Amino acid sequence: MGEGRKCRVLIVEDEAMISMLIEDMVLDLGCEIVGPAARLDHALTLALQAPIDIGVLDINVDGSVVFPVADVLRFRGIPFIFSTGYDARSLPERFCGSPTLTKPFSYKHLAEMFRGSLADAACTPDAFQLLD
Repeated sequence: MGEGRKCRVLIVEDEAMISMLIEDMVLDLGCEIVGPAARLDHALTLALQAPIDIGVLDINVDGSVVFPVADVLRFRGIPFIFSTGYDARSLPERFCGSPTLTKPFSYKHLAEMFRGSLADAACTPDAFQLLD
């Protein structure tokens, strides 16, 4: 990644196989993984305390909605991307317009979302140059 530091990505996902896929994509982007968190309480702890540059948040985590985690990240000024297998139009009003990936999503779509969300960040994933 040249001179910058690696981006730290909070992954909140309760499905083990999907979490591993996202982890692989994040690592391929040259980023570090925070978590992953498969439960809301663990995700909240990480969102409150961990050094994070961006979050990838499954909307439904073990039967709970992830919106409290998104609220914490927003309060901390940390961008996040929702990932969901459901209709993104069902987001609460405060999250309308938030970056959202519909499962299943590709490496390229994730990288493009990162590029847009991390435009002003102190870190830049290595793989952005591959998108050009």
